[in-house]
Amino acid sequence: MATVMHQEAAVWKPSPGIWAALLAVAALVAVIFADGILNLFDVWQQEEYSYGYLIPFIALYLAWQRRDALARIPFEGSWAGVGVCALGVLLGVAGELSAVYIIVQYALVLAIAGAVLALVGARAFREIRMALLTLLFMVPLPGFIYGDLSNRLQLVSSQLGVWVIQLFGISVYLEGNVIDLGALKLQVVEACSGLRYLFPLMTFGFILAYFFRAPWWKRAIVFVSTVPITILMNSFRIGAIGILVEYFGEPMARGFLHDFEGWAIFMACTVILLGEIWLLARIGPDRRRFGEALNLRAPRTASEDAAVNLRLIPAPFLAALGLLAAAAAVTLLVPRSADSVPPRRDFAEFPLTLPGWQGRFDPLDAAYIGSLNFDDYIMANYAGADRTPVNFYVGYYASQNTQKVPHSPRACIPAGGWEIMSLSQRVVDLSDGAPAIGAAGRAIAVNSVIIQKGKDRQLVYYWFQQRGRVLTNEFLVKWFIFWDELTQHRSDGALIRVVTPIPEGSAIQAAHDRLRDFVAKAYPQLDPFVPGLRP
Repeated sequence: MATVMHQEAAVWKPSPGIWAALLAVAALVAVIFADGILNLFDVWQQEEYSYGYLIPFIALYLAWQRRDALARIPFEGSWAGVGVCALGVLLGVAGELSAVYIIVQYALVLAIAGAVLALVGARAFREIRMALLTLLFMVPLPGFIYGDLSNRLQLVSSQLGVWVIQLFGISVYLEGNVIDLGALKLQVVEACSGLRYLFPLMTFGFILAYFFRAPWWKRAIVFVSTVPITILMNSFRIGAIGILVEYFGEPMARGFLHDFEGWAIFMACTVILLGEIWLLARIGPDRRRFGEALNLRAPRTASEDAAVNLRLIPAPFLAALGLLAAAAAVTLLVPRSADSVPPRRDFAEFPLTLPGWQGRFDPLDAAYIGSLNFDDYIMANYAGADRTPVNFYVGYYASQNTQKVPHSPRACIPAGGWEIMSLSQRVVDLSDGAPAIGAAGRAIAVNSVIIQKGKDRQLVYYWFQQRGRVLTNEFLVKWFIFWDELTQHRSDGALIRVVTPIPEGSAIQAAHDRLRDFVAKAYPQLDPFVPGLRP
């Protein structure tokens, strides 16, 4: 009995060897996941994710908060942690090969968690698992999810903002995400969608829920409520801007006042979240004062007479360290095999005269070329018999990786201020008048998108041409990049997009017919420019 009591009173402190091993793990992880880490720094430049710089420090603070509990737990290590670390490394390789930064970044978090588990063991890991979970908030959303979420929040915020304006008796009309005040129109752009508040507020809500001493359902309410709080407060901000513009003019919608309103709204969201915790703490049988409900205590220090045991490096952690060292060596010393790039013709030679269509090149601005980062492209406007234009774009990538990959129109369209009204898949007949049911390769599936900005509407067809495959699903694109890189050392491919306006009063079917006819004429011409074109 005395021995057990002595073990419980003992304090464990790390040896210098453990600190050296931890520094080695940090360095190895930085080498293995360098591309994903550098991309995180780029992402954190955006206002929506600017809080990302703080997340690693917050995670360290949350782990430090459990220092007193950890000091009384021997680090026994866990072989499961080695497996988790290995899974993180393999997932990072898959992310590099499939050209998806977000996979690399989630793999980074997984590898860190695995290394920690291999060091501390399951018992101590439970004490700091929430700190490690916080690291997920530094990883951005996938681009197409971000774009769709931003688009939806723009619409909801616009509708609720107009409702706020109408409460003050102001005549206002909403068309899409454009608020028409008569003398002035306000467009609720992506920056006003509320994501600049939502992401940091969700992170703050998660941290508050972690410190909240309450049943799990109250903590869940705190975290989940960050979404409606953000939407409502952002809508109120939009409504307030509309009211100020109505009475004091256009300067109220831009400049310092506009930015200050954003800061004030976020602070108001924070106050509402804290007030919610105060209210929840006073509900139910286990009532607490606000200071008691938020467990923000500093960790207790061990008593001076407590026995001190020196931590040694567990065998599983040494294995994880060896695994990471091997992976880092492969990253640094083994050159990545060059992709096999098939021969092709430059798009400068693409025909501008097609049967029934005449086109002219429409070069992109240098800023867009740098952002899209393709190896070759064509942007041209074609006109047929009815003179209604069709814009034709192909971006070709000789080798797709985490730094060079087509931008999905699902993310780019909302970024241009257009609202996606519908998105579906459509089979396009390439037989130029013959029945679509026939020889293989006489029809392709495309994404069909109707977009709108104000009163203007357009029909968009787009698809991904990937080494002989016609793909409409972004996830499948990533999978086949990964698979073909492994099996063929080849990752070339292209994004193909055609756009035509839908004139007011014109039937949508006429736009479909126009694009079908153009695609049927242009598609066969692509063979020399996009290798392995035909499915």
